[in-house]
Amino acid sequence: MVAGGTDGLGIVRRRTKRILIGALAVVVLLGVGGVVAGWAYGRSLNNHLARTDAFKDVPEESRPTQVVQGALNVLLLGSDSRDPDKTADSRTDTIMILHVDADHKKAEVISIPRDTWVFVPTSPDGNNGNTMAKINAAYAWGGTPLIVQTVEGFTGVHIDHVALIDFGGFAQVVNALGGVDLKIEKTIKSIHAPYRTFKKGTQHLTGAEALDYVRQRYQFADGDFSRERHQREFLQALLDKAASAGTLANPVKLNSFLQAATKSLTVDQDFDLVDTAVELRGLRSADLTFMGSPNAGTATRDGQSVVLSDKTKAKALYQAVADDTVQSYLTKAM
Repeated sequence: MVAGGTDGLGIVRRRTKRILIGALAVVVLLGVGGVVAGWAYGRSLNNHLARTDAFKDVPEESRPTQVVQGALNVLLLGSDSRDPDKTADSRTDTIMILHVDADHKKAEVISIPRDTWVFVPTSPDGNNGNTMAKINAAYAWGGTPLIVQTVEGFTGVHIDHVALIDFGGFAQVVNALGGVDLKIEKTIKSIHAPYRTFKKGTQHLTGAEALDYVRQRYQFADGDFSRERHQREFLQALLDKAASAGTLANPVKLNSFLQAATKSLTVDQDFDLVDTAVELRGLRSADLTFMGSPNAGTATRDGQSVVLSDKTKAKALYQAVADDTVQSYLTKAM
């Protein structure tokens, strides 16, 4: 992976064979036993996805307008909770917006630090919100609908779909692939039992080991920013392994991976796995860009360490997302 920081964006361009959705499209379209069998298999996966009413209680009048037809914005949330409807005292460690350009030739993933200081609207029960807070507090106070409303208010970007990733379940996803190779930034000892030691350099990790590593932050000078960076590296390694010839050419291994992956996902009521895969089948990972939401560093608010958004740069980025002009924005930023 080649990384470069530009105006606080931390832009990362991925150079692998295919993104995961492209790999899934191959399964759906070609299938293990042909087109019809592959289509039926894809439908079976779609029907077994856990669902949540992600847009319930989100006031329609508060939502940004969907400006460009054909563009797609998916809110990706990472949590250790499998049940998105029971989120009291739960926080989302990972918040990302996946934007797919209207022509489906490019896509961008924007990470929003979980400690970003934003306005959180009133929760559906009326007991919380209507205040400035860390963005992941929205999930604890009002579940998926409130964090959708909060992200839309913060970015001005209309969210089309939501996918909640159970990172605890992703241990089984990694194991189904036979583990992943991660480049360990520096030698550290985990703060969580069984207190593993991760040695600097590229290491082959099991699912439990990989998830343990990407949860670490206190051993790094930039704290949560390092954890956010490691999560992106982990997802890249996972996608690389999923899209490798060794996985795609092995029906048993591929099935184990897809079964584990779908068990770790909860999506909104209208999300269709097969239709999305077919629609995006031409997208390759060389067309995918990772970046961070522009920030102005950390500060203290209400006795908490928080991340401050760079309002000017963030406004420009998210306006480009809303207008589907991100590639032009990136060209200027570079």
